[in-house]
Amino acid sequence: MGIIAWILIGLLAGLIAKALMPGRDPGGIIITTLIGIAGGLLGGWLGKVIFGVDSIDGFFDLSTWIAAIVGSVILLALYRLVTGNRHSHRHA
Repeated sequence: MGIIAWILIGLLAGLIAKALMPGRDPGGIIITTLIGIAGGLLGGWLGKVIFGVDSIDGFFDLSTWIAAIVGSVILLALYRLVTGNRHSHRHA
């Protein structure tokens, strides 16, 4: 797949992950896209390592989307874990 396809999958997977895990996050659409792209790569890698399958086959393959969304949810949770405490404290 080309870079445009990865960006599109990343954007959509990031938005789906955000919809599955609503809440306030630091960052905007760019962070969501980057998390989605990295999540797609992470999901594909995990699918290969854990299940021994090539889960990033093509743009319209269901396995590609599932891997990207699962990876995006994982990365979004990690992102919130790392950055959440920094932004939730109020200074008196």
